[in-house]
Amino acid sequence: MIKEDKKKKQQVDPNAGAKKEDVMGPWKIIWKRLLKNKLAMVGLATIIVVALLAIFAPYLTPHSPSAVNMAKTNAAPDNVNLLGTDDLGRDYLTRLFYGGRISLTVGLVSTSIRLLIGVTLGGIAGFYGKRVDNFIMRLADIFSCFPFLPIAITVVALLGPSIYNVMLVIGLLGWPGIARIVRGEILSLREREFMEAATALGISDFRKIMKHLLPNTMASIIVSATIGIAAAILTESALSYLGLGVAPPTPTWGNMLRSAENQFTLRFRWWLWIPPGLAIFIVVISLNLLGDGLRDALDPRLKQ
Repeated sequence: MIKEDKKKKQQVDPNAGAKKEDVMGPWKIIWKRLLKNKLAMVGLATIIVVALLAIFAPYLTPHSPSAVNMAKTNAAPDNVNLLGTDDLGRDYLTRLFYGGRISLTVGLVSTSIRLLIGVTLGGIAGFYGKRVDNFIMRLADIFSCFPFLPIAITVVALLGPSIYNVMLVIGLLGWPGIARIVRGEILSLREREFMEAATALGISDFRKIMKHLLPNTMASIIVSATIGIAAAILTESALSYLGLGVAPPTPTWGNMLRSAENQFTLRFRWWLWIPPGLAIFIVVISLNLLGDGLRDALDPRLKQ
């Protein structure tokens, strides 16, 4: 009797013989795969910690990032200033926390601009093809031909150093890569059976792109976004180091590194350049580790 009951249950339940991962939702499967990647989880945890430190900076330190104390300039770390002070006597740990706000904001906003332009143009090029595709891809080739950093330096120098100009320049110059990725994905997807069914049902082109094609390219878009944020933070740091990024006294990790321009600081005032440089290194490598983990978790061809 017991054996007969088990057989009946297996016949009633169509998922009885299926693997647990096969009956889970897609986002749960992705999260489960991501959890198995220890390096990706370390990267995610690090980014969350850095973001929390930047957001709650006013509650974590009693100092102001712009408070000047000329009686205590270039002071070494002590009990009051845990990472010492800069050439104007400002607490360096406080400026490091607040600098994280600007650097992360630049990375997120500039990457959003880059994705908005790249995904839109790549989706249009991949869906319509022919002359539209040819025009958009030649435009992407033109943008890709110019060296990124020299053009960014030139544009920011003409417009003036500010956080808004930095975000705009990084976003406007960085879209060709993601446009090509989205275009390639859509060129493959538009020939599938579900797109033929959508055409037979009379669905508009806009709905085909937004409801059917772009959701199937989310894996590539998310991975590109994480790597793009890391690249944007590095670009902002380079521009700020050259004096063409976010203008002082607003702290960013890039303009904090400008204090290490002379040999004396490099040798005897390590607290002025190691903390911001280490912060950039940790955040960028964490984003890259998370991007690699997301790429593996979002790839349906990988069975982990």
